[in-house]
Amino acid sequence: MDTTQKNLIYLLFCAVNGLTPESERVRAMDMANLYRLSGLHKVRGAVCIALEKAGVQNEDFHQEMKKAVRKNILLDIERQSILADFERHGIWYMPLKGCILKDLYPGNGMREMSDNDILFDKEKRYTVRDIMMAHGYSIELFGKGNHDVYHKPPVLKFEMHVALFHRIHADNTYYRYYRDFRRLLKKDGNNNYGYHLSDEDFYVFMTVHEYKHYSTSGTDIRSLLDCYVYEKAMGDKLDYEYIREQMEQLGIANFERNRRTLAFKVFSSAVLPELTETEQSMLTYYLTSLTNAHYENSIDNKLQTRSKSEYLLELIFPSMEVMKGSVGFVEKCGMLYPLGVVWRLFRAFFCNGIITIKKILLIMRYHEK
Repeated sequence: MDTTQKNLIYLLFCAVNGLTPESERVRAMDMANLYRLSGLHKVRGAVCIALEKAGVQNEDFHQEMKKAVRKNILLDIERQSILADFERHGIWYMPLKGCILKDLYPGNGMREMSDNDILFDKEKRYTVRDIMMAHGYSIELFGKGNHDVYHKPPVLKFEMHVALFHRIHADNTYYRYYRDFRRLLKKDGNNNYGYHLSDEDFYVFMTVHEYKHYSTSGTDIRSLLDCYVYEKAMGDKLDYEYIREQMEQLGIANFERNRRTLAFKVFSSAVLPELTETEQSMLTYYLTSLTNAHYENSIDNKLQTRSKSEYLLELIFPSMEVMKGSVGFVEKCGMLYPLGVVWRLFRAFFCNGIITIKKILLIMRYHEK
C-alpha cells in the first residue's frame, strides 16, 4: 500500500468509529491525492467528517460532503413519496442495499449514494412506470432486464428491480439461489405492502452482490467498509450458522469468511495489524481493482476457472438462459437461439466493435503478462 491508501484507511477507521484523527498526521497528508482516491472509492463524505474532527477544513471535501448529505435527504424524501403511491396502488415493494446501509453509518452523508434500489411486483411494471413519470422522472431503461432506471435532474436516480439478478447471470449459483426470492421476504409491521429481509438474509444478499462485482470487474473499499459497519451495527444478533449454510449453498463461503475477517482487521484498529498473504492480496484488490482496466479485471477473473478457448466458446454460444437474458426475441422463442448467436456477434462487432476487439486481445494475451 502507498501512503495515500494507508491514510484513506486510517481516516475511514476514525470516521466509522467516531474517533478524532491525529491532527499532525492529518495536516501532513497529500490532500489532492486523498481527494482523488476517496472519490474513486465514493467515500469523500466519510473522509470529510474525519478531517473536520481533526480540525482540518478542506473546501473540496466540504462541498462533496454537503452534496452527499443533500442527495441522501432528497432521495429519502422522494422514496417516501414514491412508496406512498405504491401503497395507494397496492404494489408490494422492498428497498435494497444502500438506502438501508446508509442509515447504519454514524453520520448522514458518510455513505454516498448514487441512487436508490427498490424491488417490486413485476406484474405492476407499467403502473410503476406511470408513477415514476408522474413524479417527474424520465425513463433511462425500461423492460429490458431485471431493473428499470429512472432519472430526475439534477441528481435523483432510482433503479426499480423486478428480480435480484439479471437472467444473463443464469449460469451462476447466485442467480438460481435468488430466482425464488419471495421465500425470503418478511412483511413490514408499519405499512400494508412493504417488505424487508431478515438481518441475516440482508447480509447474505449484500455479500453476494459484492461478490458479483469482486469476481468480475472489481469493487471498492466502500464495500469492505459496508461489511464492517453492518456487522458492527448488528452485533451478536446475527445467526452465523445460518449465514454459513447459505454461503455454502452459494459457493462463496471462503470469500465471505475472508472478507469479514479482513474488514474487522482493517477498520477496528488505528494501526493496521499484520495480514496474511491472502488478506494482503484481498486488501490490495479492494484498493486498486477500480483503477485497473474494467475488462482486464473481468477477463482475468473468468480465466481463473476455464481455458481461453472455453471462454471464447462461452461468449459466442452462451447457455439458453443467458441467451434469453441478452436477446429479447430468443426469450420469446427459444428456437431462435441460432439467430440469437448471429445477432449477438453482429451487435458485438458493429455496435461495440472497439470494446469487443479489446476483449479478444486481452483474452489472447492473458498468459503473456
